[in-house]
Amino acid sequence: MKIAQALISVSDKQGVLEFAQGLAALGVKLLSTGGTAKLLKDAGLSVTEIGEYTGFPEMLDGRVKTLHPKVHGGILARRDLPEHMATIEAHGIPTIDLVCVNLYPFAATIAKPNVALEEAIENIDIGGPAMVRSAAKNYAGVAIVTDPTDYASILAEMRANEGALALPTRFALAKKAFVHTARYDGMIANWLTGEPEGVEAAPAAPAPAPSAFPERLQLAFDRVETLRYGENPHQQAAFYREPQAAAGSIAAYRQLQGKELSYNNIADSDAAWECVKTFPEPACVIVKHANPCGVAIATNLLGAYEKAFQTDSTSAFGGIIAFNGTVNADVVEAMNARKHFVEVLIAPAFTEAAKALLAAKQNLRVLEVPLADGSHALEYKRIGSGLLVQTPDAFRVTPESLRTVTQKTPTPEQLKDLLFAWRVAKFVKSNAIVFCGRGMTLGVGAGQMSRVDSTRIASIKAGNAGLPLAGSVVASDAFFPFRDGVDVLAEAGAAAVIQPGGSVRDEEVIAAANEHGLAMVFTGIRHFRH
Repeated sequence: MKIAQALISVSDKQGVLEFAQGLAALGVKLLSTGGTAKLLKDAGLSVTEIGEYTGFPEMLDGRVKTLHPKVHGGILARRDLPEHMATIEAHGIPTIDLVCVNLYPFAATIAKPNVALEEAIENIDIGGPAMVRSAAKNYAGVAIVTDPTDYASILAEMRANEGALALPTRFALAKKAFVHTARYDGMIANWLTGEPEGVEAAPAAPAPAPSAFPERLQLAFDRVETLRYGENPHQQAAFYREPQAAAGSIAAYRQLQGKELSYNNIADSDAAWECVKTFPEPACVIVKHANPCGVAIATNLLGAYEKAFQTDSTSAFGGIIAFNGTVNADVVEAMNARKHFVEVLIAPAFTEAAKALLAAKQNLRVLEVPLADGSHALEYKRIGSGLLVQTPDAFRVTPESLRTVTQKTPTPEQLKDLLFAWRVAKFVKSNAIVFCGRGMTLGVGAGQMSRVDSTRIASIKAGNAGLPLAGSVVASDAFFPFRDGVDVLAEAGAAAVIQPGGSVRDEEVIAAANEHGLAMVFTGIRHFRH
């Protein structure tokens, strides 16, 4: 299908002038509106404005400009039906063969602090989505362009085919266009259904703060890849990414080498990365089955790796390793010296020397992820025919927010280790108990049905690794419901404990800590992770 006439009306003007110039060079007549028409005319292009084309001026402050039979008739007429073509010819309506439209910047508008409801409403596009949907519906005869990144390939195909675009191209553009309008409407629906009921759009009225949880939630994700299988080989799986992935999230990874990522690889990589990026010091996190099995900080990444590996070298085999700094050759050589088999290695960057050493391990998946404190606006968990939605667990404890509840107060060194242990516990599956000391994990108890069992397991893990617990500190992600957990950790050699508090038996637990000569601090906040 040869393109004879195009309508261009865009809010995002990135690359549109060059695109219009390319179309004009191919002999395509140009129709346009408002600011887009001015941009093209100022560049010397011959452009017919929509008001001139339809015989009706833009009206109602621009709310009505393309909603006209001469526009939609030229887009929607089926080229394969003689009666359609005869109808538009009888009314003097030429065909419009390409529509280039992107929509009013609603997302940018609602991102402003304290945006007025009226301003948000005025940035809901009406004519744009109508044209996009019309052109996409009639893709058999019309090309719809909504993405500036498609401009170059469209021009290239037209130049190679005497101004024509093939049907597969038009169908691909139509699919993208329907996604474009669906997401636009979904964004509007999410924002408006998060507004308090009964709000009227009075002129310049400030919009009330929207709820974090819209009444009707619309989600949008792009498929990145189809995975080999899901958690198990008999399950199918795919990885999807948000259209605007949060800076510093695992979804922004760039794979440098290795086999394709599996479902479990991505899930475990997310757990490791979310943990390691919370540390300001050089840090290493080793994750196995979604739980940290070794975490450490040091003056450099090599020291952090060596300490993290010590925690549980058995579980570290086949695990995921994440670093929060540039990995150099020394770190890779240390891994090689231990014959440490790793599924995925993650860092913000790798030196060229490190990359050269890693290249010898062809199956090792190596990911680069920008280091940024980006977090999701909301977290989702699928259940049977439903979705659990929550805000992220972004609370961070500071020394000033801790409350000492025992006769003994933590020393400055213990306090440092307690805060380290608390940071790790946040990423361990509940019930979580983490023994730490000297900036490293010593034993991790995860995912048990009772807290005392997690405490015993963490102690056993430390013993298996040959790591003494005398003088160690312990973090518990939630309160101790009984004193038995405190008895176990004290017997293991712990000297200080950090926990949320809040149990009906807090006094019993505090008394047990005093009996054992422990220092105990309350955070007032728990960190369940299910």
